[in-house]
Amino acid sequence: MLVRQMLAGVAEAVELDANDLNDISTAVTEACNNVVLHAYAGAEGPLEVEVHVLPDSVEVVVRDHGGGIPPAIRPATQTNGIGLSVIKALAQRADFRVGPLDSGTEVRMTFATPQARALEPFDEDELEPGAEIAAETAGAIEITVAPAPLAWAILPRLLSALAARAHFRTDGIADIQLVADALTATVPASISGSHLNIAISVEPRDLELRIAPLIAGHAQHLIVDSPEGGLGPLIAKLTSSQRVATLASSDDEMLALRLHDRR
Repeated sequence: MLVRQMLAGVAEAVELDANDLNDISTAVTEACNNVVLHAYAGAEGPLEVEVHVLPDSVEVVVRDHGGGIPPAIRPATQTNGIGLSVIKALAQRADFRVGPLDSGTEVRMTFATPQARALEPFDEDELEPGAEIAAETAGAIEITVAPAPLAWAILPRLLSALAARAHFRTDGIADIQLVADALTATVPASISGSHLNIAISVEPRDLELRIAPLIAGHAQHLIVDSPEGGLGPLIAKLTSSQRVATLASSDDEMLALRLHDRR
């Protein structure tokens, strides 16, 4: 569900054709299902998804660090494994790779999207999550987005979906949507660099959102005030707690917001 919401946000941002989005979403869902069914033998484990919007194409990589695709359904031996035939039918190109000693699987899919809008260039060296935000996100959903404005097509969808999954009431989900709208309006001018790191931790009726890197001094400004329509106080009012931390690697800041369903 979360991966499909993320893909829908990307599609909206680059004006992707609805039919192309349907093909991409279906194939990527099948790749994610294979991770759930086969990678960790019923246990929990990390699922990594990368989306690259390229000229005339979209490339999606689905990766796990589990036991790999079982030999009986590997594409090299047959193509009727669970979901694999669907992936090969929908993608322009599909590569399946198994790590050393059958450790982990990577499915790399390329889809032709000649009508998609191009994104602004960015420095790929900045894409690694910051050490500070990664250290606080054990078990969290971690997202790195570049160029940074692309995040605002994705974040509201993810927050709403996660709030529903965390059993927020309808009023609570509406509050989260308002917070997402406020962040969408105010944070872009405060981002330091070309990318944005986002982490979301989920507990029953509780979400914590972390955003970095922000320009020094801007995180507190977002909480208490905003020159663009007074949205800052809305964030303070609708979130249960707010925290600002200075990143050890620079003078930039991380903003952490807790959203709790008040029952």
